[in-house]
Amino acid sequence: MIVDVAAFIGAYPYTHLPESSPEYLLAQMDRMGIGEAWVGHLPSFLYRDPAPGTAHLLESLEPAGDRLRPVPTIHPGLPGWRRDMEKAKDAAAPAIRIYPMHQELSPDGEAVKESAIAAGALGLAVVLTVRFEDVRQRHPLDAAPDLPPSAVRALARADQRVRILVTHAGRAFVEEVHFGLTAQEARRVLWDVSWLWGPPENELRKLVTTIGAERFAFGTGMPLRIPDAVPAKLDLAGLSRGDRAAIESENVNRWLQW
Repeated sequence: MIVDVAAFIGAYPYTHLPESSPEYLLAQMDRMGIGEAWVGHLPSFLYRDPAPGTAHLLESLEPAGDRLRPVPTIHPGLPGWRRDMEKAKDAAAPAIRIYPMHQELSPDGEAVKESAIAAGALGLAVVLTVRFEDVRQRHPLDAAPDLPPSAVRALARADQRVRILVTHAGRAFVEEVHFGLTAQEARRVLWDVSWLWGPPENELRKLVTTIGAERFAFGTGMPLRIPDAVPAKLDLAGLSRGDRAAIESENVNRWLQW
C-alpha cells in the first residue's frame, strides 16, 4: 500500500486551486493506487491560531476513515500549543506540522525545539515544509523565506525521540542536512521525494545511491503539485523493486515505530 506523506485539503491563499477537497484526494489516490495519505489543512499555515483549521481538518477527513490521516498544524508561539498537540494525538494523527518561517518563529529557536521534543514524547513526528512554491512563482505577498537546513539539524539534535519528516526539499538541502548529522541523528529524518528532480539531473537516483533509499518517502504535494510526477520519477530512477517498495510505504511505516 503506497503512503503519501505530503497531501493537503483546503484553499491556498496565493493561487487558485480548482480542486482541494477530500473527495479529490481520494479520487486521485484511487487512480494512482495510493492507499493512505497524510493530510494537512493548507490555509492553516497562515492562521494566527491554527486550531480552527484543525477542527475543520478532522471533520472533513472523518468520512474517509483511515485512508486520510490528519496532520494538524501547531503554532509553538501560542499558549495553547500543548493542548492542540494533545488533540492531534487523540485524533490518531501520525504527526503534526510546524511552519516556523510563516509563523515568524526562529526555525532553530527554543519554541520550535520545545514543541518538537513534546511531539516526540507523545509519539508524534514533526513535518517541516521547506517551501510551497518555487520562489519564481510566488505572489509578492508571499514573503516568507524557505526553511533553512540548519533548522532541521537543530531539531534532529534536540532529543532522541524527535522524528522529522521534511517535505519539498531539493537535493542540495538534503545533502547539507544529511551529511551534517551523525548516523543516529540522520536515521530520524525522513525526506519526501516531491521536490527531487528526475532525469536529466536524476537527483533522486543520486541521493538513493549516496545516502540510501531508506531515507525517503513517497510524497506528492497535491493539490499544489501534479501527483503523477512522483511515480514517473520513481519509474525513471531505475530503482530496484526493494528500494521502490521502501520509498512507497515501508520506510515511513518502519520510521513511525522508532
